[in-house]
Amino acid sequence: MSEFLLDFEKPVVELEKKILSLKVSAEHSKIDFSSEIAELEEKKEKLKKEIYGSLTSWQKVMLARHPSRPYTLDYVKIICENFVELHGDRAFGDDPALVCGLATIDNKPVVVIGHQKGRTIQENIDRNFGMAHPEGYRKALRLMKMAEKFNRPIVTFIDTAGAYPGIAAEERGQAEAIARNLREMSCLEVPVVSIIIGEGGSGGAIGIGVANKVAMLENAYYSVISPEGCAAILFRDASKSKEATEALKITAKDLLKNGVIDEIIKEPVGGAHVDAVETAMNIKRFINKTLASLSKMSKQELAEDRYAKFRKIGVYEEEVVKSKKSKTKKTNTKSRRK
Repeated sequence: MSEFLLDFEKPVVELEKKILSLKVSAEHSKIDFSSEIAELEEKKEKLKKEIYGSLTSWQKVMLARHPSRPYTLDYVKIICENFVELHGDRAFGDDPALVCGLATIDNKPVVVIGHQKGRTIQENIDRNFGMAHPEGYRKALRLMKMAEKFNRPIVTFIDTAGAYPGIAAEERGQAEAIARNLREMSCLEVPVVSIIIGEGGSGGAIGIGVANKVAMLENAYYSVISPEGCAAILFRDASKSKEATEALKITAKDLLKNGVIDEIIKEPVGGAHVDAVETAMNIKRFINKTLASLSKMSKQELAEDRYAKFRKIGVYEEEVVKSKKSKTKKTNTKSRRK
């Protein structure tokens, strides 16, 4: 269990401490506490299933932000072989918030792109807390075009609160860089697979997320705005982020139901940080299965499939309006997503 604890994790940790205490006592006193330990172990597993099986949307957001949660490079080390990171956008500089490189997965060549946060304060400063600048998105696009040239599938790992909103990023064309990625990704003639592994915030996420198949880890979230930002705008009170989270419908189950994502990838009970290897293997199975399916499609079919996927997201209503001359005309209006 991580040193960092969320409120709902504490009852489980208390039981783990009791179990550890009994084991230590049994070792020193030579008294058999096996039945008591087994009873507590059973109670702990039952409690974990109860807690993590009924998490609220806000609690899932907290798990998505857990500081011990695996990041892109953690998964790359487990899933990929022969990873070679490439740097720079060939225009301004390199952006450590977005890592890009060449790799193989089960000896199949791929291009890997993903947001990367830091573990320490200095690492987070260096990687800008996983919030990319324009050069990060331009670096990602450079690698995507390389993937297209050499016919390599693209795998992206999304984990960012959003693109960096600072003045310097805006001066260097943050909006243009993301918009260009959206346009170019929609036309790529190679398979693109995206996995939201933690936070999926706004344009910062979609800037590398226009994929043929989009999956989410069970306790990740994907949203046009952060819960705090939504609460500040709608309720004029950032402390109402819990209510905003429920209203936004940003969890994996909600997004699968609404057709925004294609699959939910299971996490160990307790979250991805409890067992990074198990989580990585679940991700790897999804990638292999999806790439095998997409490999059967032609270049044109891949681009058309990706375009159609994003065009059909949302709900549309048809309204009939009568004019003053009693003629009817039809207008299509887009309703908010349910």
